[in-house]
Amino acid sequence: MTVVAPRLTLERSLLKEYDLIIALDEVGRGALAGPVAVGAAVMDAAGARRRVPEGLRDSKLVTERRRPDVASRAAAWVVASDVGWSSAAEIDEIGIMRALGLAASRAITGVLGTDAVSERTLVILDGNHDYVSAVHPSRLQVRPVIKADRDCASVSAASVIAKVARDTLMVELHEEHPAYQWERNKGYASAEHRAAIRELGLSSWHRASWAISDAPTLF
Repeated sequence: MTVVAPRLTLERSLLKEYDLIIALDEVGRGALAGPVAVGAAVMDAAGARRRVPEGLRDSKLVTERRRPDVASRAAAWVVASDVGWSSAAEIDEIGIMRALGLAASRAITGVLGTDAVSERTLVILDGNHDYVSAVHPSRLQVRPVIKADRDCASVSAASVIAKVARDTLMVELHEEHPAYQWERNKGYASAEHRAAIRELGLSSWHRASWAISDAPTLF
């Protein structure tokens, strides 16, 4: 399989019209346990002229061993970065799509503060659906881009930063709940994870509103 290296082609084009781009990508949407996370990476015209960090890819295309180093270099490369979270309890209460929007809104606030977002700022996010505008407290200009995590270097940066942050959290939570083997499956529906749920039931970190007992193996 040919691995596509992300580029800055789209960002450079957009930065002729905008002062800032906030790139977003989500991690943990399909997990059974743990929060959903959205990474935010800010890019400006000066940053878009710098070389893309070596090895930067969509987080799914970077090995677990290499991700922390790639995420660290990605965070140093962009203007600013942050990770927004929405908990399992929030997912149960408001649903996964609104929870994604809440996490994304928190990530945007993390990189820009609480002031209204300038009209000269554009949010690009991976996928074909804008899940943040309806949740964020101020007006946003949002452009969903299919395969942005693969093709757009700023979104790849957001992806790997969020992935490392969420994986680190799930490994820490494993110490509290070792039977679920979150250090290995990161909260996704591995066979061992589902077996532990059948034996022990759900923890407070599980998404109780989901049909977990019948969840397909995603891992």
